[in-house]
Amino acid sequence: MGSFSLLRRVAGAIPSLIGVIIVTFLLSRALPGDPAVYFAGPAANAESVQQVRESLGLDKSWPEQFVRYVLDLAHGSLGNALTTGQPVLDDLVQRLPASMELTLCALLFAVVLAVPLGVLAAAKPDSLVDHLCRALVTVGAAFPTFFVALLFVYLFYYLLGWVPQPLGRLDEIYYSMPPTVTGFLLVDTLLAGDLEAFRGAAAQLVLPSISLGLFALAPIARMTRAAMLTALGSDFVRTARANGLSRRTVLFTYAFRNALLGIVNTMGMVFSFLLGSNVLIEQVFGWPGVGSYAVSAVIASDYAAVQGFILLMAVAYVLLNLAVDLVAGLIDPRVRFEG
Repeated sequence: MGSFSLLRRVAGAIPSLIGVIIVTFLLSRALPGDPAVYFAGPAANAESVQQVRESLGLDKSWPEQFVRYVLDLAHGSLGNALTTGQPVLDDLVQRLPASMELTLCALLFAVVLAVPLGVLAAAKPDSLVDHLCRALVTVGAAFPTFFVALLFVYLFYYLLGWVPQPLGRLDEIYYSMPPTVTGFLLVDTLLAGDLEAFRGAAAQLVLPSISLGLFALAPIARMTRAAMLTALGSDFVRTARANGLSRRTVLFTYAFRNALLGIVNTMGMVFSFLLGSNVLIEQVFGWPGVGSYAVSAVIASDYAAVQGFILLMAVAYVLLNLAVDLVAGLIDPRVRFEG
């Protein structure tokens, strides 16, 4: 039954992906600029630009271009990127681990701070911890991520010198890149037994993870506090207290377990949002992820790269929702995939 429901959920996502393909194709053609002009170079004349346009298939009508795009997708191809000259799929596969590592570290930072803070704020309403939670939520949601990132770079790198130069995942002047196994530098450096490179990669992750994680902290802390307040005010918690159970048992065994479902759903939404919105963070820190790749593609009106990035984000969002549903089913067996 569970497998059938899961298949139904996957099938239900297909129309959404089809809509993403159509809308992405149309929006990419609406980008300012001409990819043929960019590819031909500044010294090209009109004839050269036309030749490039014909070689790229941009002289065809939009319906013809769309059919060609769909046929390429059916064969597992996202086209070639003008900015790199490589297949878009290869570029995305190469850059995705960098974005995933940054996003996971940011989410981990947010969860480690936000969940305990939200639990304590709900357990002690109107206390100092509760006011601190509200203040952090307000501040975290108020400041843009790029502003926080630039501020951190100025303070901790330029003024204090506590962190390494914010240029990429690893300073290859002092450290050697490990053999690629997972694409996650923290994992690959440990697999290679290079602790110095591990420390270097971790140091490069500190500022971008905190900059991105502060934005994720606000919704997770808010949801944790709200879910815990609802659980603590429920009848089963009052019954548990009346039976003489300890405060710790009531708080974590009963209240937190019932609030966990809403917290996990929020974490899933936050993760998908962070993965697609870390573009500015990657630009500030020179991070070679899919976000910076998308920015370069938009600037160059690189249709194939833009379409590939958005389609990747759509597929990642669908898979993440399925993963959240699976985790929710483990937390609460009453949850079913039909919803």
